[in-house]
Amino acid sequence: MNTPFDPDTPRRPGLIARLRASFLTGLVVIAPVGLTIWLIWTVIGWVDGFVWPLVPTAWQPDSIVNYWLGNPRFVVGPDGTRVPNEDWVRVNVRGVGVIVFLLFTVFIGWVAKGYIGRSLIRWAEHVVERTPVVRSIYSGIKQISETVFAQSERSFEQACLIEYPRKGIWAIGFISTTAKGEVSAKGGNTGEMLSIFVPTTPNPTSGFLLFLPEEDVIPLDMSVEDAAKLVISAGLVYPNGKDPTEPPR
Repeated sequence: MNTPFDPDTPRRPGLIARLRASFLTGLVVIAPVGLTIWLIWTVIGWVDGFVWPLVPTAWQPDSIVNYWLGNPRFVVGPDGTRVPNEDWVRVNVRGVGVIVFLLFTVFIGWVAKGYIGRSLIRWAEHVVERTPVVRSIYSGIKQISETVFAQSERSFEQACLIEYPRKGIWAIGFISTTAKGEVSAKGGNTGEMLSIFVPTTPNPTSGFLLFLPEEDVIPLDMSVEDAAKLVISAGLVYPNGKDPTEPPR
């Protein structure tokens, strides 16, 4: 038996509720796109701001455009002194600095592969190695750069599951490399040891470097991108949202 408090048909949501639902839906659609565009735009602006002060004034976009237009940077004022030209065209094209940086990097890489480039690099490194403070900074940055950009082995290409910080508690990590040198020799393990990076939530750029026996590391089927999403979202975004117990397809 129905009562006045139990209507046959459910009540339709009010205008405020429908507007709120539409706003949240629109926010879900706009936020990822907007944040992505903002991040790319900010990075491009940062690169431009770093590159353009290093480019000679004569090669700046302002100088090139005004040279074609025949506009001098300074003109003679009424009192005979040089004053800035009011007709000077300002050019601010974001992204040109990124192109200049890419071309310059490619050129440096091409020169470094040649005999003269390698000789100059060896001479410069020999000078740096004789400078106490600069030597430590340069060697650390060089090692990181070679590991990230020039390493032929697989690095950060597989997610894994490890027991950390104690038995019974599991954490997601990323397999970096196979431990080598003194770490592997004195680790007290008869088999191979793996370097595991355990990121923190929600900032995966910080974390812990752990060396674990290979048998204690459980590789995951999910990709590194899916594992990173899981870490950043604090466990809210799973690779397979319909059934997290199944591996991603």
